[in-house]
Amino acid sequence: MTGRRRTRSTVLPMITNPPVRAAARTAAALVACASLAAGCGVVPGTAGSSGDDTITVMTWAPENTKATNKPGIPAFAQAYARWVNAHGGLGGRELKVLTCNDHNDSVSAAKCADRAVEENVVAVIGSYSQYGDTFLPSLEGAGIPYIGGYGVTNAEFTSPLSYPVNGGQPTLLAGLGKELARTCGPVALVRPDNIAGDELPPLLNSGLKAGGHPAAADQLAEEDATEYGSQSTRALEYSTDDPTETGCVVPALGDRTTTFMDSFRRSRQDYPDVRTATVLGSADQTVINAGGGTSGPYEGSYITGWYPVASDPRWDAMKKVISEQAFGDNRIDPADAGVQTTWIAYTVFKKVVESLGDDEVTATSVREALNEGLKVSTGGLTPTLQWKFQDVLAAVGFPRLVNREVTLQVVRDGRLVAARKGFTDVTKTLQSADVN
Repeated sequence: MTGRRRTRSTVLPMITNPPVRAAARTAAALVACASLAAGCGVVPGTAGSSGDDTITVMTWAPENTKATNKPGIPAFAQAYARWVNAHGGLGGRELKVLTCNDHNDSVSAAKCADRAVEENVVAVIGSYSQYGDTFLPSLEGAGIPYIGGYGVTNAEFTSPLSYPVNGGQPTLLAGLGKELARTCGPVALVRPDNIAGDELPPLLNSGLKAGGHPAAADQLAEEDATEYGSQSTRALEYSTDDPTETGCVVPALGDRTTTFMDSFRRSRQDYPDVRTATVLGSADQTVINAGGGTSGPYEGSYITGWYPVASDPRWDAMKKVISEQAFGDNRIDPADAGVQTTWIAYTVFKKVVESLGDDEVTATSVREALNEGLKVSTGGLTPTLQWKFQDVLAAVGFPRLVNREVTLQVVRDGRLVAARKGFTDVTKTLQSADVN
């Protein structure tokens, strides 16, 4: 173990700002946007700025990098635009989607934001980037709302111009801990050895504590290792220490979770049975299939997610868009949480435009509609969404976290299926989390 601390990770980074800093950031941005002279959406994002009725938005995500890649997000956004325009547009207006590759790089992320300002987009929708602290200030300065990002950065849950549709990693880990408290003996958490990874144990432990379970063993691992034999052995030794209870191992290594599970599969043969569990973003149906399905290491694993399982009929509308406009595009997987989040984000934007009627669609009008209490139904994929200046989790550093519900899924016969009907609300669990 090197003890090094790096700021970028393929696992979803956590809130690092204490409540005071989060509140200060929120207040500062609101003060800036109070002045028309600051240009908060007054010029950027005007629909038809080139003299037509086109609504221009942007979606970005990393592609073709050595770390996390989300090509399905911009690909689906463009498919959605084709579908909308083929069915009359948004209130008769054509939807134009610009895309940008942030390359998992802060400079490129800033360039994407700068381009959004230059192109006068009315919103950035359904995107993924690990550099919220880099791109959000540019969007805030221009008054451009950020709707339905993946929930991968601290700034997405503090910026007043961010309108997240899911609860990011905080809700996933809290919900997972709550479930494991009921079913597990000793729990070992394997997470990245970096600053973002440092935020994971308190969130998982908040759920364990809510269920009267001791805290998990915190086991650090290199985020870019090519094998995890020693980490697997340590996790197995801890989780099998009590012969009267079945322990659980929780790898939360983002894209490297698959690498860990390959090592874990070999190591576990020498130990009593344990159960594995993780969160969406570290494993999905594609990863389970690649790992061997029924015979793979994920069989029986609990996985917390933000939404219903991909086979749920509530996703049929999204699948229809893919079938009509992106059939054969293997970048777009309807089971990918990034694609799902982008669908929900564009659903929100569609409802915003509909609420404006014949009024001009600008960054300012979009932002005002969201800030004035617009309620958005997503067809049961999330609870009804509504954004406030400070939501109930502001005291623990999550002022913009409005969707606090998660789903519990389990790998059964090689398929992700619902382990429990409906959603689990983790508000109270997160309120007791020691994340500061």
